[in-house]
Amino acid sequence: MRVLPEGLDEARLCRAWIVIRADGARLGFTDHDRDLVVDGVTCRAGGGWSPGARDTAIGYAPGQGAALGVLDDAGITEADLAAGLYDGARVAELRVDWSAPYRVVRLWTATITAVSREGEAFKATLAGPLADLDRVAGRTFTRLCDARLGDARCGIAAPAGATCNKRWATCVGTFANGVNFRGFPTAPGEDFLTLYPVEGERNDGGRR
Repeated sequence: MRVLPEGLDEARLCRAWIVIRADGARLGFTDHDRDLVVDGVTCRAGGGWSPGARDTAIGYAPGQGAALGVLDDAGITEADLAAGLYDGARVAELRVDWSAPYRVVRLWTATITAVSREGEAFKATLAGPLADLDRVAGRTFTRLCDARLGDARCGIAAPAGATCNKRWATCVGTFANGVNFRGFPTAPGEDFLTLYPVEGERNDGGRR
């Protein structure tokens, strides 16, 4: 919970949202009954933006939410949504003293990850800064190839109807494409983990 600085009167507080689009344009919205200038941005009253359901980020949870609104020519337009100007846009929610709009408390920041349309309304899905911790990065360490047959990482033109089981032997023997194999064929598997010395065998470390 964000603690308000001393001197801010709850009776004079409203909410404002500032959106910074992909093209650098800054738009502002407020739930106050008149426009306010906050951080140099005119936040429009009744400008078609309101908070939806939101899961607050606790600890290391990513935290997600939604913003709901109505399309209008002076605010969020259908053409701008279609052009993808709100994809990846940054959003900040603020608590503002409407009698002195320079007195601001930032509640949260988020990124728009998706926008959907329903008639003249829109829904923007928001993800907080901790969402980056929830993304998969890097590659899986496995014996099998993680490329798709015929894609840029595979590097060959896939014959019509051909399939690949993503094994090293298939890549080399069937497609002669070992140079582009995207797996680790010599990686030890589960069978290696269960091996144990057997009396009478040669155990000099020369084989798995």
